[in-house]
Amino acid sequence: MEKNKIVIYQSEDGQTQIDVRLENETVWLSVDQMALLFDREGSNIRRHVINVFKEGELERENNVHFLHVNGVKKPVPFYNLDVIISVGYRVKSKRGTGFHA
Repeated sequence: MEKNKIVIYQSEDGQTQIDVRLENETVWLSVDQMALLFDREGSNIRRHVINVFKEGELERENNVHFLHVNGVKKPVPFYNLDVIISVGYRVKSKRGTGFHA
């Protein structure tokens, strides 16, 4: 099994930099990280994530990983690259378009 790694992603415009978790040949982002990535509110990202699963585009199993984060009492859901790409297609932002282009 591949060891967990942290990769730094920086947007093309240099405005956003995110520490990305790399595990089992995919990246994992939280809702807050996707909000930064796509330059949208967390509530907007949460709605898109819920709809990705509700509409059957992806299955929740194997696409969500719960991790303990410093300063947070409950485990935080992290979503894999498939979910990130699906959300990227749904958000209406220049960064969302740039991410999947």
